[in-house]
Amino acid sequence: MANNSNNQGKNIRPPVVVVLGHVDHGKTKLLDTIRKTKVAEGESGGITQHIGAYQTNVNGKVITFLDTPGHEAFTAIRSRGAKVADIAILVVAADESVKPQTKEAIRIIKEEKIPFIVALNKIDKEGANVQKVKQDLATEDVLVEDWGGKVPVIEISAKENRNIDALLDMILLVAELEELKEDLLSPAKGIVIESNLDKRRGYVATALVSKGVLGVGDFIVVGTVVGKIKSMEDFMGKAITGAKPSQPVLITGWPIAPDIGKEFIVAPDKDEATRIAGENVNLAPLFSFFKSSIETGDENKKFLNLVFKSDVSSSLEAIEASLKAIKSQEVGYRVISYDIGNISEADVKTAIASKCQVVGFRVGIEESAKKLADKEGVKISNFEIIYELIEYVRNEMSELLGAEIKMRCRSSWEPR
Repeated sequence: MANNSNNQGKNIRPPVVVVLGHVDHGKTKLLDTIRKTKVAEGESGGITQHIGAYQTNVNGKVITFLDTPGHEAFTAIRSRGAKVADIAILVVAADESVKPQTKEAIRIIKEEKIPFIVALNKIDKEGANVQKVKQDLATEDVLVEDWGGKVPVIEISAKENRNIDALLDMILLVAELEELKEDLLSPAKGIVIESNLDKRRGYVATALVSKGVLGVGDFIVVGTVVGKIKSMEDFMGKAITGAKPSQPVLITGWPIAPDIGKEFIVAPDKDEATRIAGENVNLAPLFSFFKSSIETGDENKKFLNLVFKSDVSSSLEAIEASLKAIKSQEVGYRVISYDIGNISEADVKTAIASKCQVVGFRVGIEESAKKLADKEGVKISNFEIIYELIEYVRNEMSELLGAEIKMRCRSSWEPR
């Protein structure tokens, strides 16, 4: 295991900050401004699709940021981001005020008892009404400092880089009050915040170290999965040999994709890692709802059979959560199989055997899969935006019904 001969056990570690808020209120733009990079413009549909972790240096002090999506489908990802964070930034657009995901973010923050700062964004926009936002926040039992409460509020414009330094200073002040300790001597632990299949490197996972020093060659356990770390990269893609608390790191060396949101621990050797994993065999599977959807159900009910492929585990999780909201007495769906990675010939063969179609989310389609699908008449649909995928499934389910039922279902499926 990696170690650090210069550490004295416990020092102050960088704060881990989660940025929460409603869709399009400027969370990713804020992080872009802080990092001085251009990530937001490359996001499909202007929506951050899955969690990212970044670090930035502010006056010689490091801050770790988690970027969680704001679209309603990504509830579980936002919640998971909050669970690993020390401080939350609640971004509220000054021209739109409190919205549904703002309220959800407030609920998560309160449940997790995370200290937070309100960032009133888009103060440069016409129609910005700071006092209305503060009043609406008070309705949600969030009292900012100038309204007699204890919640710090900073008025910013991420677009114009206005008051960003003040926000960063406030983060460091809150972190100082929290007295976050850095434990370098304990065995390494942390949280898996993302996993996916890389064509070149196999299964990879993004993790956030919470204690100890994680190193190349360590035996790492996540639930029932045991891996030996082959390589690690920091958030900039630079190869590293060790990762300290509050540091996000990309890890290779997994036999399968580890479950997101689960704790990882480092074992002293392979035998101990295997023993620990064996104690976790009764843990519930992440996608139990997907698995239960394979059940036959009402024999008089029509079903849309689907094979799902996605870029990362958290996207599958978000798709699962959104599909739960589609309910009808006359029609349903069955997920025959699901996995991460590109759509392959094996997926098409599964679709042929099960008389279903293949639905992908932000994945590629292998040439052999295309040829077989064309030959056998298997429908493949691929999406970059999650709500477009969900709407597609709704419409495909609707197509199974007669015109009269179709209209009734469309009405009942309108978003509330």
